[in-house]
Amino acid sequence: MTVLTFRVLAAVSLSIAFGAFGGAFPAAQEDGLSMIDHYVPVVSTAPSMEGEIAQLYVRERVRPEVVARGGNMEGRVALFIHGAGTPAEVAFDVPHEGYSWMAALAVAGFDVFSMDMTGYGRSTRPTVMNDPCNLSDAQQADMVPLFLEAACESSYPYAATTIASDWNDIDAVVEYLRELRGVERVSLLGWSLGGPRAGGYAARNREKVDRIVLLAPAYFRGVSADPPELPAPGAAMTKQSRRDFVENWDRQVGCPSQYEPAVSDAVWRAMMESDPVGATWGPGVRRAPRTTNWGWTPDVVGATETPMLLVAGIHDAQIAAERVRELYDDLGVEDKVLIDLGCASHNAMWEANRTLLFDASIEWLRDGTVNGVSSGVFRMGY
Repeated sequence: MTVLTFRVLAAVSLSIAFGAFGGAFPAAQEDGLSMIDHYVPVVSTAPSMEGEIAQLYVRERVRPEVVARGGNMEGRVALFIHGAGTPAEVAFDVPHEGYSWMAALAVAGFDVFSMDMTGYGRSTRPTVMNDPCNLSDAQQADMVPLFLEAACESSYPYAATTIASDWNDIDAVVEYLRELRGVERVSLLGWSLGGPRAGGYAARNREKVDRIVLLAPAYFRGVSADPPELPAPGAAMTKQSRRDFVENWDRQVGCPSQYEPAVSDAVWRAMMESDPVGATWGPGVRRAPRTTNWGWTPDVVGATETPMLLVAGIHDAQIAAERVRELYDDLGVEDKVLIDLGCASHNAMWEANRTLLFDASIEWLRDGTVNGVSSGVFRMGY
């Protein structure tokens, strides 16, 4: 296809999520757990669609009797927050037996939700993301001539979203869940960029957050306290191919049988199903908005009052374990635990030692402890 054709498609495509007016959709049954789709409307603060209504896709996994019996749900509602690339229902609800983190919590009695931010997965995507010319020059070059005839000029040369628009999305979903389940607080679980998303949100809304679990949180002591020039110049979005996905994972393998190829296949299939437009770009890519990040500084972290469990994969080549240790050291809250997880990469929830992660998160959300202890550093899976 030509660049002109893509520009026409971008002009007419609204990237409307299923359920244009929000709400919940009938449950499916899987392994004794309900799977319910929710769509939560929000007035977007993302620079690429500011003031427009975005529909945020929220997936729920729960044992039917947990909700049916009613009663006090306080302390039993959990929300997963994804990272910079993989949408939440793909990251945390892998369609491969024994690999769904969401299902593990649901079996343990939690009412478990995950959300896609604006621009991800089944949530509304800004129309600028339909134009491959809004990729960086380097990422465009990867697609010539396989998909693009030549490099092209961007129609929107700015980051599509910001960390603040992500916090706005999270607040819309948290408010929805508080009303839906009649609770004051919701626990948050985040991965990678989900760290500053969940942690930064909790620091600004401490009365709405119960406990936090962060896997490989993207914490940088040098992050700016204030936003940069907005909208931030540069590519609007990023893409990842299957080759990029596999190569990035393989460079983080440090022990035998760390992950199964069948799980990688399942994750990638789910990724393509969540992005039907990106799936048509050459052999298929996963698109994600570029997000500018600020505000989750050492001062903010030091003032945090929310109990937090941190997990660092020892072979993580994207967020080094040392950075997670810095976050642990900087946290001001007394109830904090750090797990150094052996034989684990950035993708620990898809690997052999995932059950250690799952079990620790269940105990933390239920009791505020790991191995019966509310503060300290543990080595697991070595």
